Amino acid sequence: MTTAQPSDQPGPAREADSLEDLPYAELHERAFKLAQKRRDVGFFIDLYNHTKAAHAAATEGGSLGDLSGSMMDIVEGAREALAATPDPELEPLLRARFVTYLREHAG
Repeated sequence: MTTAQPSDQPGPAREADSLEDLPYAELHERAFKLAQKRRDVGFFIDLYNHTKAAHAAATEGGSLGDLSGSMMDIVEGAREALAATPDPELEPLLRARFVTYLREHAG
């Protein structure tokens, strides 16, 4: 008798296993859509904190603590800072964050 491995099983377990295989742009889009649906401003701020733009703002005396505006402003700022073609130094970190977020909150 053969025992099915988790990756052989259909459904959410199979989809979760395959997240790492998705292209960056697909992970980016799925994570952003889910976070928008959940109105998870913290997700976007966390991502933005890892960008060069956030570092530049911090060194110029800016602060995300002073952040104001609508959720859409925050989402659009994060989307621009984390374009479909990310900084090569950030891509592994961002991919991992997107996969983790999707696993924790999708379903």
